[in-house]
Amino acid sequence: MLSGFMNFLRACLWPDSDPSVHAGSDSSGRQEGLLWYKDIGQHVNGEFSMAVVQANSLLEDQSQLESGSLSSLDNGPIGTFVGVYDGHGGPETSRFINDHLFQHLRRFATEHQCISADVIRKAFQATEEGFLSVVSRQWPMKPQIAAVGSCCLIGVICSGTLYIANLGDSRAVLGRLVKATGEVLAVQLSTEHNACLEAVRQELQAMHPDDAHIVVLKHNVWRVKGLIQISRSIGDVYLKKAEYNREPLFAKFRLREPFKRPILSADPSILVHELQPHDQFVIFASDGLWEHLTNQEAVDIVQNNPRNGSAKKLIKTALQEAAKKREMRYSDLKKIERGVRRHFHDDISVVVVFLDSNLVSRATSGYKGPQVSVRGGGITLPSNTLAPS
Repeated sequence: MLSGFMNFLRACLWPDSDPSVHAGSDSSGRQEGLLWYKDIGQHVNGEFSMAVVQANSLLEDQSQLESGSLSSLDNGPIGTFVGVYDGHGGPETSRFINDHLFQHLRRFATEHQCISADVIRKAFQATEEGFLSVVSRQWPMKPQIAAVGSCCLIGVICSGTLYIANLGDSRAVLGRLVKATGEVLAVQLSTEHNACLEAVRQELQAMHPDDAHIVVLKHNVWRVKGLIQISRSIGDVYLKKAEYNREPLFAKFRLREPFKRPILSADPSILVHELQPHDQFVIFASDGLWEHLTNQEAVDIVQNNPRNGSAKKLIKTALQEAAKKREMRYSDLKKIERGVRRHFHDDISVVVVFLDSNLVSRATSGYKGPQVSVRGGGITLPSNTLAPS
């Protein structure tokens, strides 16, 4: 009874301390102001570290790690699933992905009795269709839900194979040991879908040859239809189905002319990589990290520091860079509250997955290891809730 009262009191006085983490094995996390972190944990194929820093009034980033059984079968595939979902326009889509994508993957892995690129693609499609159903139901009361979307980056380690699937501009970077020199080199695994890339603009122009304004340079930033930087996502239904690009949607989201084919896509880029003993770790992070650190800088930070707290170290280094760019001290940046903080940096989610080659090989022959389910934390108070003073 007393512990319940203390939890209620803590939630009232210190709402920043709510870690928003799934209960269960190995699921504890800590809060330090707007920074949530889990310094170290164990997954089927090695260790991991997670961290999230909030900048928006409502956390739009979501992240998760699931390790153990990847299906409902007794002798089905086992491994580790990592997801980083960078939302925009609101938190609804990224939260929906966090609740549904892994469950869809388990369902299709059960049907196919394995993990494959096809299973992953079907899980993405089912998640997209599920969110479209949400938009369809909520449109009459909440039309702006049609303009909410999310990038979606996942990694699945199973049977010695790493699958990377991506929509948008989050990024997965591998740290690979070069035995001859002892260096650990950064290898980008994910394909990004951002209109700032020439290849993405060419892809869009090839798909929409009759639209001279499919990509527009606006305020020195390339945007799809002058509205959004990414070309692939979950959600953003207003740019996929013309019936949602009309009143009562806000005028700033409405296109002048109706479109006949979807402008954005939910078809992920998928990479299949057979893990090697010199593959040391993978960094999964939303673009808020990569705005301040290069791939190699991030890999060097992980390689040259203890595993314990590596994700938190990456975020703190990025925040120090953000403060430096604004000619301010990191200690002063940390004092800025959520909402206002978005003017200095984005929400940032980081998951570092360390690869133990012995465990990777054991996991292919029936070794199950710990069952783990962790979600990155943050403050998810309703927008009409008073921020802590």
